[in-house]
Amino acid sequence: MADNIIEVKNVTKVYRLYDKPIDRLKESLSPRGKCLHRDFYALRDVSFSVERGQSCGIIGTNGSGKSTILKIITGVLSKTEGYVKADGKISALLELGAGFNSDYTGIENIYMNGTMMGFSRKEMDERLPAILEFADIGDFVYQPVKSYSSGMFVRLAFALSINVDPEILIVDEALSVGDVFFQAKCYHRMDELRAKGTTILMVTHDMGSVMKYCDKVVLLNRGEKVAEGRPGEMVDLYKKILAGQYDQLKDMLDERKDEDGRADGARDGAGAEADDRETGAGASKGSRAEASDAGQKRLMRSEMNINPNVNEYGDGRAEIYDFGIEDQNGRLTNLVLKGETFTIRERIRFNAPIEAPIFTFTIRDKKGNDLTGTNTMFEGVDIKPVKAGDRYECSFTQRMDLQGGEYLISMSCTGFEQGEHTVYHRLYDLLNITVISNKNTVGVYDMGSETHAVKLEDRDDG
Repeated sequence: MADNIIEVKNVTKVYRLYDKPIDRLKESLSPRGKCLHRDFYALRDVSFSVERGQSCGIIGTNGSGKSTILKIITGVLSKTEGYVKADGKISALLELGAGFNSDYTGIENIYMNGTMMGFSRKEMDERLPAILEFADIGDFVYQPVKSYSSGMFVRLAFALSINVDPEILIVDEALSVGDVFFQAKCYHRMDELRAKGTTILMVTHDMGSVMKYCDKVVLLNRGEKVAEGRPGEMVDLYKKILAGQYDQLKDMLDERKDEDGRADGARDGAGAEADDRETGAGASKGSRAEASDAGQKRLMRSEMNINPNVNEYGDGRAEIYDFGIEDQNGRLTNLVLKGETFTIRERIRFNAPIEAPIFTFTIRDKKGNDLTGTNTMFEGVDIKPVKAGDRYECSFTQRMDLQGGEYLISMSCTGFEQGEHTVYHRLYDLLNITVISNKNTVGVYDMGSETHAVKLEDRDDG
């Protein structure tokens, strides 16, 4: 049997929600036991286990219960039902501020947290130089932590967590606060801990880190466990949830679970997709092959995560009525792996004659800076004069070389009339696109450098 260091069995966490604070008191004093609350299930019957020495990721959309399950495992929260076992010394880096006294200095917080973990003053004295060296916050360690920036705070908290020789390291999104160099330093240290046999349980929205550092992944949604399995498979399922296909995905997993008689549906949906990618059969699933006809029943946009507050304008002579992003396997998704090709598709309907329409797309960062983009005029794709009722599909296929992160895509149909730029239909910040990367470089894009390093002999050194 596998040596499970963490076991979570049928865990449920229910919160009682009241419309008004006074209702809590009224309910407790009601002689007839009148119910004035409604139950909110942060977790519902969640089960999984982690083997000793494994690195396990927990992923899911916001509100899926990821942080809640970590707090239950660490003992910060109590469960409503179920069984939890964590068989080892835990070092947890949860919310910023958890376990630190804001009025204490950094040094005082180090010793206080060390005592809470069961270390003596002498043992913390031995670990202090390594903690301070890793945190690298200088003399600020002698100042109250309430004066720290969020970056300084997480540096100190993480330095403490990983330098106390934990058997289980639990990290909840904390690394997203530090700069890229500190993140790289942390992940290098986590690799060292893994090599020593430390079990790591991490919650993150960074799919690149999930793919690179996790041996297995648990996927949660709406407080329920969807599946668990290999990182690539779970990221594929996560894509479907982001595209609003959770109900269909759940039905598919349940059907296959019934067919195969297995308790875990992780391989059922995701493994079949992985096989499809290898054979090429998956290229038709959820892609344009099912909706190539302009009159298709299901539009591409129905499977995309769309900005509800998109900025839309134009004179109405053209309409971008459908759009989507496809990965290199032809699947509609808002997630693209760095280094792979992807396609942006636009379908345009014309409501009036136009002499020379131009189709465009632009990718911007979250601050609104244009990073890249192109259009049919730049690419030398001339569109012949169109008449009312004509429909076109335009596709832009390219390699994704942007760094891992979140970006926004805008689309438009424009043209030039009598030398003036005319907008027929423009959709600003229409779609988000998440780039998953397991290797980021400096800046906003990767030049794809081929890098070599060789040792020079003394006689070769000019």
